[in-house]
Amino acid sequence: MLDKENLIKLARIQMPFGKYAGRVLIDLPEEYLLWFDKKGFPDGELGKLLQLCLALKIEGLDSVVKPLKRM
Repeated sequence: MLDKENLIKLARIQMPFGKYAGRVLIDLPEEYLLWFDKKGFPDGELGKLLQLCLALKIEGLDSVVKPLKRM
């Protein structure tokens, strides 16, 4: 799951729904990702990316992804 393609997706795909709709996944607050962890992540690729995003934030590695964002 931790490959270059998924890291780029975290930096460029926007959250499609909810309180943070339109925000790039890597910029989602950790608290929001923890809420999904408790309630259940969405199915499919989005859920897997959100799980990866949470893992990176918990480990303090989200700063590695942020430079991949489009300017």
